[in-house]
Amino acid sequence: MHIETLYKIFEANSSAVTDTRKVKKGDLFFALKGPNFNGNEYAEKALELGAAFCICDEKTVFESDKIIYVADVLTTLQALAKYHREQFNIPFIAITGSNGKTTTKELVYVVLNSHLKTYSTQGNLNNHIGVPLTILSIKKDADIAVIEMGANHQKEIESYCTYTLPTHGLINNCGKAHLEGFGGIEGVRKGKGELYTFIAANNGTIFINNDYDYLIEMSKAVQHKITYGTTNASVTGTIKADEHFLEVNITSGANIDIIKTKLAGNYNLSNVLSAVCIGKTFGVPDEKIKHAIENYVPSNSRSQIIQKDSNTILLDAYNANPSSMKAAIENFAKMSGQNKIVILGAMMELGEESIPEHTGIINLLQQYKWEKIILAGKDYTNIPKNILHFTTSIEVAEWYKHEKIKDSTILIKGSRGMAMEKVIE
Repeated sequence: MHIETLYKIFEANSSAVTDTRKVKKGDLFFALKGPNFNGNEYAEKALELGAAFCICDEKTVFESDKIIYVADVLTTLQALAKYHREQFNIPFIAITGSNGKTTTKELVYVVLNSHLKTYSTQGNLNNHIGVPLTILSIKKDADIAVIEMGANHQKEIESYCTYTLPTHGLINNCGKAHLEGFGGIEGVRKGKGELYTFIAANNGTIFINNDYDYLIEMSKAVQHKITYGTTNASVTGTIKADEHFLEVNITSGANIDIIKTKLAGNYNLSNVLSAVCIGKTFGVPDEKIKHAIENYVPSNSRSQIIQKDSNTILLDAYNANPSSMKAAIENFAKMSGQNKIVILGAMMELGEESIPEHTGIINLLQQYKWEKIILAGKDYTNIPKNILHFTTSIEVAEWYKHEKIKDSTILIKGSRGMAMEKVIE
């Protein structure tokens, strides 16, 4: 089937889904395959739930005129997303980076949506399936779109750009994330830099943090740049306070003065400045920018401050890598609070660098005075006697419950696979 024909079917129906648990009446169900699942086996179920059509690439056990067969479901989904993208003549902002890209995306979205009809990546649907689904969710009334792109190997961002066709791009940073897939920090920069390469080749515009020399170096080929940072940029700002929630002083580029966020961690300064910069670029009034950022409440274990019983908990357990872990520890050390306890899970996808990087975190922890240190995960090795060590977050949760901790300030952080939020559930 030609993509134009499939697109007419898509237009006549409500939305595209890949999970039968999310099927609504009139949806197109794309029967994706993976190592441990085969969506073709769920086509009948999808139709029973109200799907208008099922897009399959294997013969199903039943026949129906509502099954559309294609050579490959995933490439068809991505091709349909590209065709849909080509129907729009609006800004498409692509956001990627190692640390904080989802928070950046969320802040940019709330700022833009306060003034413009904005569509954005939901949650962290930022991979080869989530990106096309996000594009296909954009309706004709859109003024602007914000697309988050995650990646753990080279050529991944490049592939997303082929059907997202971003007009604007932002790399918030390049840290020690997914080192195993990227092949070291230079590989990370090369992989994330694929966004700059696309923007440069298509005469687009980037938003760039002028504080990072490596981003300036990476972006040499890009002609159109809008800058933000602490100094020497279109929008500048500094930290006013970060004892608990971050307060940002906007020093130039917007008539805003102080933004009192509900974000924990001074490392969110860059995220806030990028949202201010993008808001100003697209004509969002200053008072709307300030209001949107101040009313954004993080969720899903990202930079959250939780008051539980008599304890203050900084929960930043959505993900972790050596760069974000270091920033979180150093930020926590500077925060005010009594009886500080650090509870850290392991970091994933570091390959042969894993043991050295985990050892580096132990060494960093030893530079500060804590009430208690608790680590979880097998890659923490040669652990000093003053540190408690468990294998899983479940074991830490049992310890936490038994200890009946009171009147303490607690940092909880770890990679998604460690599910460190279970410690306080």
